[in-house]
Amino acid sequence: MRLQVKPAYGKDYKSKKAVMEAWNNNKDFIILTVFSPHCGRYINKQDADDAIPSIEVRYQGLTKLVMLERGKHY
Repeated sequence: MRLQVKPAYGKDYKSKKAVMEAWNNNKDFIILTVFSPHCGRYINKQDADDAIPSIEVRYQGLTKLVMLERGKHY
């Protein structure tokens, strides 16, 4: 399963580096994946488990996307 998320609490990141720093520091993101039963809930690196092999993070006003894959980026 792949989840798509965006920064939580009205935050936005301007670069991939900023997204990676936030993820690695366990900042919260909101799940956007419509067909997920968890849509609208919060998630961070600590919450992501082995059942989630990849996470797509929308940033810079939801116009850019960075893929986080287990073992490569998180």
